[in-house]
Formats: sequence, C-alpha cells, structure tokens
Amino acid sequence: MRANSNTIGFTLSAPWGFEKTRKESKKGTLMKKRSKVVSYNKWGYIFLIPFVVVYLVFQMVPLVTTIYNSFFENYRSGLKQIGPNFIGIQNYITIITNGDLPTYFKNTMIMWVMGFVPQIILSLLLGAWFTDPSLRLKCQGFFKTVIYMPNLIMASAFSMLFFTLFADSGPINSLLLNMGVITESYKFMSHIWSVRTLVAFMNCVMWFGNTTILLMAGMMGIDPSLFEAAQVDGATANQIFYKITLPLLKPILIYVMITSLIGGLQMFDVPQILTNGSGDPMRSSMTLIMYLNKHLFSKNYGLAGALSVFMFIITGILSFMVFKFTSSKEVK
Repeated sequence: MRANSNTIGFTLSAPWGFEKTRKESKKGTLMKKRSKVVSYNKWGYIFLIPFVVVYLVFQMVPLVTTIYNSFFENYRSGLKQIGPNFIGIQNYITIITNGDLPTYFKNTMIMWVMGFVPQIILSLLLGAWFTDPSLRLKCQGFFKTVIYMPNLIMASAFSMLFFTLFADSGPINSLLLNMGVITESYKFMSHIWSVRTLVAFMNCVMWFGNTTILLMAGMMGIDPSLFEAAQVDGATANQIFYKITLPLLKPILIYVMITSLIGGLQMFDVPQILTNGSGDPMRSSMTLIMYLNKHLFSKNYGLAGALSVFMFIITGILSFMVFKFTSSKEVK
C-alpha cells in the first residue's frame, strides 16, 4: 500500500510539474521574442538618424533662424552695416504696407496658372494614351524618354535658349519675317503677356514629362477589371475616363497640384534669366522669389526674413485650400 500510494502520488503530481515547466518555457520564449523585437526596433531608429540630422541642419535650423532674423533691422547702407537691431514686427508691417507683395504674388500666380493648366491637360492625355492597352503603341519607352528629357535640362540653360530664340534679332523673328507673318521684328521681351506666356510655356515644357510619369503610375495602379466591366456594360472611352479614371486618380492629382503650386510659388530661375533679373516690362513678371532675392542681394536680411515667413504662410494656406477643395468625403 505504501508503494502504491507513492506511485499514485507521483502520477498525480507529474502533470502539475509538467504544466509549470511548459509555462516557464513559454514565458522564456516570449521574453526572447520581445528582446528580438527591441533589438530590431533599435536598427530602425539608427537608420532614421541620417534623415533627422539632415532635416535639422538643412530645414529646421534655417527655418528658425529666418524667423528669428525677421524681427531685426539688419541691412547694409553703402559700406556701413546697420544692425542687427531688434524692431519687433516692423519688417512685417513694411512688407504689407509697401504694396509690392500683392503685386508680385499676382504675377507669380498668373504665370503658374498659365503653365499648369495646359501641363495637367497634356499630361492626362499622354498618360491615358500610354496606359491604354487597346492602342498597342510601339516604341513607348522611346516616347516616354523623350517627353521626360526637358525635365533633365537645367532651367538656366532652358531660359538662355529661349532668350536667344525670342530676341529682337533672334531666329523666331527672322523666321516670321521671312514667312511674311510680320513686317518688323516683334519685341517679345517688351510686352507683358508675351513675357508671361514664354515663362509659362517654359515651365509647362520642363515639367509636363514629370507630371505625365506620375499620372501614368496612378493609372497603371487602377484595377483593369474595372475598365473591362465598363466596356462590357457599353461605356464609351470618354465615359470610362471621366467616370472611372479621373475619380480614382484623385489622390495623385491632389499631390501633383499641391507640389506644382509649391514649385510655382518658388518660381525664380526662368523669369530671372529671361528678364535679366528686372521682371520687366513694368515688373509684370517679377515673382515672389525674385523679390526676395533683391532683398538678399541688398543685404537686407530683416525684410528678406519677413518675406520668407509670409511666403511660408501663403504656401501653407494655399496648399490647405487646394487639398480641402479637391478632396471630398466618400459617399456611403
């Protein structure tokens, strides 16, 4: 009986001990997994360090410094340096009251709209053309490369090319005279809308290839079964484009519009070189960045800082407006 009771006691106690051992092993396995996760997360933070450092050095520090300098009087008068003297918001008041900011903002927006509207239309047409499998276009790679090539050319070189082509005695005037279209040389650089049109045209030609690639990527991400179902239901090509392609492209279109708007507000090199930095005729092609460059050139860092802050605010407001008006709530 004593042996039997020991045997029974052993058999009853064995499962409990086994369960305890299994729980301890599970706990140890979980601890190991957690330690592995922590070690892997560490590498993620390490890989983020270069981005954080670059952002702080080239974005955050200049932004804070610009805002700080905007509250000081700091400029050069001849050989004499005035400041830096703290003057509060006086630089902002000066920028608002002199009346130049609205004028140059209007110039910038006019030339951006003149270049962006044909750019987005042309890019949509080319994107739909290249992504349509029913057309079976040949040499697509060649044409895609060609339309993207202007984006690789430096804006300064592009501006010098157009400045030479449309000069008073340039090739365009010579061609028009020989064809009998005009009787005397047309001064492209002396008329407001011809200069604005040239700036807008150059921006359109330089950037429509990049926009086309982005829109093509969005179109290729749409499920082909949607187009096939629409064709089976008897939808025309125009109906498919307006009812399926455009609505599904809305996120890409919003991205393109906002980035293009930011680039338009930063328009500088093309009008700067085309008008030799004057923004003529009558400063009708003077942009906000050209206006900022004049303050920097004259060493007026206080007004330049205030203008930079205004541009930062304007860019944020316009980007928010574009995002708000172009994005609508989904209908349930």
